[in-house]
Amino acid sequence: MEVGSSMTFIVPVHADEASVSAVEGIFNNLGISMVIDESRLPAATALASCGIAYAMRYVRASVEGGVELGFKASQAQQIVLETLKGAVALLQRPGSHPESEIDKVTTPGGLTIRGLNEMEHAGFTSSVVRGLKACVK
Repeated sequence: MEVGSSMTFIVPVHADEASVSAVEGIFNNLGISMVIDESRLPAATALASCGIAYAMRYVRASVEGGVELGFKASQAQQIVLETLKGAVALLQRPGSHPESEIDKVTTPGGLTIRGLNEMEHAGFTSSVVRGLKACVK
């Protein structure tokens, strides 16, 4: 909400449609809202609220890697943040999917596939999923 780009979950409990719509209107001024069942709130919190810290950790790790590759930390952070903005913009297009976007930038025998495979060997996807699931326990 601090930067007008929040993800707020609304759990209507004994609320009529007009009330829910009014609440959505308020929160949509601060980002995006989504009406969900109460049973899904812990998972939604893991994805959004905890997800902020996970995204920040990715940025921090990428900046550290950029420094190891010879960039100043401020330059590496700028590169990482602009790259993430581009990735988000691609994924927000209708019909876009992470795998199809990854395929567009991954050439056979290229740098991207080597990096992706190293991250997977280190448990990247598994650690993200495990972290999310740990939040819901």
